[in-house]
Amino acid sequence: MIDIVQLHTLGEQRVATAIPFLSLLRSSHPTPVTKGVLKPSCCVILQGHKRVHLSDEVLDYGPGEYLVVSVDMPASGHIISATADQPYLLLNIELDPQEIAAIVLEAKITIDSEQPVRGAFIGQTDDALQESLYQLVRLLHAPPAEAAFLAVGLKREIIYRMLNGPYGRQLYQNVVLDQQDRGISKAIAWLKARYDQPIKVEELAQATNMSVSSLHHRFKAVTNIGPMQYQKQLRLQQARSLLLNGEVDATTAAYKVGYESASQFSREYRRLFGAPPMQDIKKLRTAP
Repeated sequence: MIDIVQLHTLGEQRVATAIPFLSLLRSSHPTPVTKGVLKPSCCVILQGHKRVHLSDEVLDYGPGEYLVVSVDMPASGHIISATADQPYLLLNIELDPQEIAAIVLEAKITIDSEQPVRGAFIGQTDDALQESLYQLVRLLHAPPAEAAFLAVGLKREIIYRMLNGPYGRQLYQNVVLDQQDRGISKAIAWLKARYDQPIKVEELAQATNMSVSSLHHRFKAVTNIGPMQYQKQLRLQQARSLLLNGEVDATTAAYKVGYESASQFSREYRRLFGAPPMQDIKKLRTAP
């Protein structure tokens, strides 16, 4: 599997493949910490090691392990082990919560949906899951149309094997709660749609059919931060994107993402990214 992936990742960047939900990543050296929002996905490390920070929680994983993210999660991370001879190699499989919920239903998987669990976790591949992943990677040698078609069934098989493994509950728990209108994905979608607007936590609780206390408990259990802190990180991430694209200056970015005070924006930006806005953007643009 490593040999096949290396053939398709000659550069030092994420590579899209003919399989719509699969991308590959290669790095021949450790990387600095970067911040962003993790999307629902399964990230399988074939070689090297990575460290992910979720607020005050640290997740390390390496060869044969995978990181599953079931909801959008603000996070930071960096590659901690990679060399030119043994580069860091990663498979990134995009996950669709609706697809997971359908497989849970079709496969009649037993569900204990009383409490939410963290929206990101580390799992260990077993022989059956590794074989499914190998068959998926082998499709990279197939014609693009064939690879895209056959990969659909293999993705379902991979999800099924994860659901029936020792970490299955952590994968389907939040998905099932959302199906029952008791989950956090709905709250996250509501915040994403209104990240630049002044909101009250009571409005969010009402929109998601939860009490304020239940919303706080469930939101923090899944994302490791509270809903208002989550909104703040969405604002700052969006402002960083605007600045990096050269669309606006720092003050305009602050107002565009919902800040009423440019000085408060600058303070919170520096707290999250480690430098004032324009200094941070200059560093990003000159980084290799």
